[in-house]
Amino acid sequence: MDQNRLYYGTPYVKSFMCTVLSCTPSKKGTWEAVFDQTGFYPEGGGQPYDTGTINGISVLSVHERAGEIVHELAEPIEAGIRAEGIIDWNRRYDLMQQHTGEHILSGLVHRHFGYDNVGFHMGADEVTIDFNGVLTQEQLEMLEDEANEIVYANVPVKVLYPSDEELKNLEYRSKKELTGQVRIVEIPGADVCACCGTHVERTGEVGIIKTRTMIHYKGGVRISMLCGRLALLDYRNRLKDEIRISNFLSAKVAQVPEAVEKLKQESQQKDGHIGEMWRQIFQLKLAVCPESHGPEEFFEEGMEPLQLRQFATLLYEQNKGRITGVFSGNDEAGLYQYALGSSQADMRILSKAMNDRLAGRGGGSTMMAQGTLKGTREEIRLVFLEEAGKL
Repeated sequence: MDQNRLYYGTPYVKSFMCTVLSCTPSKKGTWEAVFDQTGFYPEGGGQPYDTGTINGISVLSVHERAGEIVHELAEPIEAGIRAEGIIDWNRRYDLMQQHTGEHILSGLVHRHFGYDNVGFHMGADEVTIDFNGVLTQEQLEMLEDEANEIVYANVPVKVLYPSDEELKNLEYRSKKELTGQVRIVEIPGADVCACCGTHVERTGEVGIIKTRTMIHYKGGVRISMLCGRLALLDYRNRLKDEIRISNFLSAKVAQVPEAVEKLKQESQQKDGHIGEMWRQIFQLKLAVCPESHGPEEFFEEGMEPLQLRQFATLLYEQNKGRITGVFSGNDEAGLYQYALGSSQADMRILSKAMNDRLAGRGGGSTMMAQGTLKGTREEIRLVFLEEAGKL
């Protein structure tokens, strides 16, 4: 074990004294410092770096480079002086809880199903783990229950530095081929894994292991999870959201799913009624539109993109224009939505030409294009007729 890396001697180091060996400017406008010893964990093994201060100067990031631990500082620090490092302990302890919980869950997945952890990331909002095999929701819940049993048992989290001979006879998980001294983290009943990260000393400190989502990913599954304090904060925020939703729906929290389902059904029924009303409006409009073999523009109030597309399609299908352009917006805002339709000309060409001339955005297929344009009604009308006339 490297004695200069204090986070390995005890991951609970919150402050430490060190000598500044060097401090040089970086290309980013910050400063890079190396100390004779450090408690700041460098990014690696899926675990983010520590942050904090050194003599009051913010430590922005920490990385290992050519065997040295390089600390990115917001300001320079004088080489040769003694300095005090203070670690952002809440962040460090959160990471220790997450990392230990990940070991427990990954170890149990490997024990029960033989799957390997092939991807691991600790983000600000969640921890994600990728496994090279598929799990069902029932299996995931079983694993979650067993993982929390390991937490409740409060077993020690052991850190081992086996000899080469001991390592040959040791079954352990590892994502890559290892050389030199191998650091093994063992959690009795759950996991034995090569790891360079920081962990709590006993599993009870993890508090709780809560899986959040599971999706299919690259032939296996990606699981998101949270542990300890972050799991508590996540639950608190989710409950606040659920209470807000229950208030909006005038339903008890336990009845929110049923209330949402009812609201969805009512919304679908309303959408059906609105759709039928629009179809009737379209038929009335079509009845007074003469047949045309040229480009025809239509400016309509209150149409959403779906209605614009439907109306433009009906117009050219019923020979109300070889090329039809339907626009909705107003001159005050200087912004119009559009739908361009035709079975005889390429609407991608027309859409691009109008977008180029009227600072527009959008596109589509040969028969239908949609988007937005900037300009007045008259400007849009003239550009449409001119560009459509070229097709």
